[in-house]
Amino acid sequence: MALRDPEKAIGIDKEITSALPFNFTGENLADCKETNIVTWDGPTDPQNPKNWTTRRKWRMTLIVSCFALLSPLTGTMIAPSTKYIASSLHTKDFFSINLVSSIFLLGIGFGPLLLSPISEIYGRVPVLLLGNIFFILWNTVCGFSRNVGELIAFRLLTGFGGSAPLAVGGGLVSDLWLPEQRGQALAIYTAGPLLGPAIGPIIGGYITEDASWRWIFWVVSIASAFIEILALCFLAETYPPSILSQKAKRLRKETGNSNLRTEYDDPDRTLWKLLKTNMIRPFKMSTQIIIQFLSVYMAVLYGIMFLVLYTFPLLWQNYYHESTGTGSLNYIATGIGFTLGAQVYMNLRLTNDVQQVGGRLNNSIYKRLKGDKPTGVPEYRVALMLPGSILLPIGLFIYGWTGQYHTHWIAPNVGIAIFCAGAIMCIQGIQTYTIDAYSRYAASAISTLNALRSLTGFTFPLFAPAMYERLGHGWGNSLLAFILLFLAIIVPGFLWKYGSLLRKKSAYASGE
Repeated sequence: MALRDPEKAIGIDKEITSALPFNFTGENLADCKETNIVTWDGPTDPQNPKNWTTRRKWRMTLIVSCFALLSPLTGTMIAPSTKYIASSLHTKDFFSINLVSSIFLLGIGFGPLLLSPISEIYGRVPVLLLGNIFFILWNTVCGFSRNVGELIAFRLLTGFGGSAPLAVGGGLVSDLWLPEQRGQALAIYTAGPLLGPAIGPIIGGYITEDASWRWIFWVVSIASAFIEILALCFLAETYPPSILSQKAKRLRKETGNSNLRTEYDDPDRTLWKLLKTNMIRPFKMSTQIIIQFLSVYMAVLYGIMFLVLYTFPLLWQNYYHESTGTGSLNYIATGIGFTLGAQVYMNLRLTNDVQQVGGRLNNSIYKRLKGDKPTGVPEYRVALMLPGSILLPIGLFIYGWTGQYHTHWIAPNVGIAIFCAGAIMCIQGIQTYTIDAYSRYAASAISTLNALRSLTGFTFPLFAPAMYERLGHGWGNSLLAFILLFLAIIVPGFLWKYGSLLRKKSAYASGE
């Protein structure tokens, strides 16, 4: 029997909760008076993940966080090693070599469209464990590639497997903790996707220098296999509909009562219907003018961010003549930038029974604009996008021209850190605005943003070498900065002036 929408069963709109990476929390279950309904045995039921011991919950949180770190880490790990890969595979086609790096983003971006609905039917843990096995298999095979074509195909499949912890990991962590407890746990979980792209190239650079580029993949596979073993030993299903479904199945067998069911059982809810919904929802939401503006801004920003991350080693190897390992240490600056920018959004809060990500500065600005009004409007979130939008071109100008003129190595690193801080502030600002503006259909809106940004994250790094060859490091990054500066003026300004009007006319947006 398929599982009915859990949020709908307890009076919570699925689009609101599934917009964030933690789809279902299982809190505030309605009291079930129907005799044949199987639910928790009271608020202290030991089967409820939120009632598990703190030690067990932290153990599971750390394991899932390790999965979430290894996947993004793998995406950028080969960035400093592209010239070694090209030489080893006997190719001078640098377009194909860049494709090896960026194709991973295509797999990791579109994987959740398939894996998320599967987890709603079969639970979070099976998807996480099987996805990681798939990841280990193809990541290991990457190290045995005999030509560029094989490596590209294997990297795409690796990215698909690596999307599992990003598709279900946040939901699993949130299943374990009450809202007032989960802030620190989710902060640790989200640190992986932020720090992985910065840590990966450092590890990859030194492995390539001391061993071979093939060992980049094998080291990650070994680490991932170790985490898989820990997960097999210590992870248990946390998704309430799956747990209660198994409980109902056991009770039907023990009592002989075939009418026993859970609130979430729905014979009409099939995997095919879930997949169909996940695939078509981005196209429906793309008709919204607000989503079109946000999608373009998010896509261009995401594409430029990964263009810079993937070509970052070229500056240190070609302009500063640093070794692969030493040059990769400069990625520390990207990690610092991401971390500083993320501090604005690191805290979690509850507003109007809808879980939202928002940090101290974000909430402070929001409350100040709201004043004495009982509720604010989504456009107040635009205020925080403005400083991030200003930091983006400033960081790129500093990074580009200080690198062009071979200034002290600290100067380009300062520029890249400023850029990364602005990038994460804008990305989180766009997501928060989207959730506020499309509260009921937020999952669909976020899916639209993610689909387009995955495409640009995949394609933008492909033209980077030709751009830098023609324009140089200074003008190349200046071109990117001017594009972001134009969008920084147009998009926030448009949303601030016309966002409320467009929401009132929209059938999907909240018009308040």
